This record gives sequence, C-alpha cells and structure tokens, in this order.
Amino acid sequence: MSLKITAIAGLAIILAACNPAAEVKPQESNTAPEIKLYTMSCGVINISDISAFSNKGEFDGKKSVFSNSCYLIRHPDGDLMWDAGLPDALAQNPDGMQNGVFHVSVPKTLKSQLDEIGVAPDDIEYFAMSHSHFDHTGNANMFAGEPQWIVDANEHAWMFEEAPAAGIAQLDSFIQFKDKPAIKITSDHDVFGDGSVTIIRTPGHTPGHLALLVKLPKTGNLLLSGDLYHMPQSRELRSIPVFNTSPEQTLVSMDKFEALAVAQNARVIIQHSQKDVDSLPAFPAYAE
Repeated sequence: MSLKITAIAGLAIILAACNPAAEVKPQESNTAPEIKLYTMSCGVINISDISAFSNKGEFDGKKSVFSNSCYLIRHPDGDLMWDAGLPDALAQNPDGMQNGVFHVSVPKTLKSQLDEIGVAPDDIEYFAMSHSHFDHTGNANMFAGEPQWIVDANEHAWMFEEAPAAGIAQLDSFIQFKDKPAIKITSDHDVFGDGSVTIIRTPGHTPGHLALLVKLPKTGNLLLSGDLYHMPQSRELRSIPVFNTSPEQTLVSMDKFEALAVAQNARVIIQHSQKDVDSLPAFPAYAE
C-alpha cells in the first residue's frame, strides 16, 4: 500500500468522525452567454512528504501546501457546482487535523460562502465532482437533494465499493448519492448545450476522473484540472502519482487536456495550486 493510500485511509476515519449522455462537442455561439465563475476556498492541505505524487521520484524528500478549491458556475440556464472540498465539519477545529503526512484544515466553510452570495444547495441545478477522492467529496452530501448529479459512468461504478475498500475515498461523505439518479456520462458532456461549460473526461487518476472547460466572455477560456495535475511541476514533468489507477490512461488524458488547452486557447487552473487559484478573482468577486 502506498504512502498516499495509507495516509488517506487513516484520514478517512478521522473525517468520518467529525439517462446516459451522448457525446457533445463544444459549439460556438454568436452571442456568448453571461457566465459567472466563483472560486471558493474548500480547505488547505499541508503535506510533509509529497514523494507519492510521482512514480519517478521527482518529489522525494519534498513537501508542499495544496490549496483546495471549489467552483460555482452561474449560467443563464442554471448553476453548476464543481467539487465539494474538505468537509465543513473540520472548521470546528481551528488547528485542523493531522494524519500521517497530511495536515488538513478548513478556515472557511463552503456553506458560509454559498450563504454569502445567497445560494442554497437546493437552488443549484447541477453538481459534479472531478473525482471521488476525500478532498473533493467532503461536502458532497450537501448537494444530494435537488441538483442533478453528473458523473462519469466508470467513476460511479468504482466510487461506492472499490475506492472506499482501498481507503482512498470517504464513503460517508457521498453516501447520500448511492441511490440518487445520475447523469452518467461516457463522453465529454456539454452541460448547458451551448458549448460554454463542458465536462471533459480525463481518466487515469481515477477510473472516471473529469476536468472542466469554462468559456467566459471577458476572462477567456479556463480549464480546471481536477487532479490530473496536483502542482505546476506535475504538469511540467508529466508526473504520475503512485496511487493513480492507470498510468497509461493518465498520459492519454494529459495529451487530450493539453491539446484542448491549445485548441481552445484556455488558461489552465491547477486546482491545488494556490498561485493558479489566486489568479482568479477572490471570492465573493467572480470571473466573467
């Protein structure tokens, strides 16, 4: 069992205590819809040893601090909540929690940020997570009511049994989705049907890992990475964490992601990179 998996398995215990879609390709529109992208803080992860984030040893003996970000995309035809971060319950402990190489904390809850802009979870039309690792599912149950759940079909099959059994997913954080109807996608998915917000299939980190392309009229096109890359260095070196479910699929997904970034002239936002997150307007301001 890898260092990452061992640590996450323990962390999962701590955190527990506190109409299939057809392929839709982006389309150009003469009149771009008015879209707002809110970037929200969903926790901080201090990692004292990041060696497990590469299977080639590039990060041996190094440490890092990961931002943990979530996003609300507001479109004239509805809202999409992207990722659910670390659980808000961690905010009750100002000093955070330590488990193995991971120290996790939630300085500001996701719920309080949604409240600040007057959005209730059940007001949101769509909910999707890049994947089912614990740092992206912490508040998932908050969105198990009205929002339509969009998930990769392979991820759906994996996240309720194999992932929790391997200790790399906290089932309690998304247990309310077990019997919830889902839009299970098997190809890239145009959320609103106008090419402005497209979920991109990028398997390899997990069997159904996803990225997100958002086209903003003023800011330009953005590609949210999920965990295809954890750090800018990961992208530069094409590093593959030892805990990825398929190194081969990861490389194919990296190629697809990079080709899309070029074709769409998109700025890549690595969701765990504080520098990338800080390049977007600070909440409650938004990119548009």
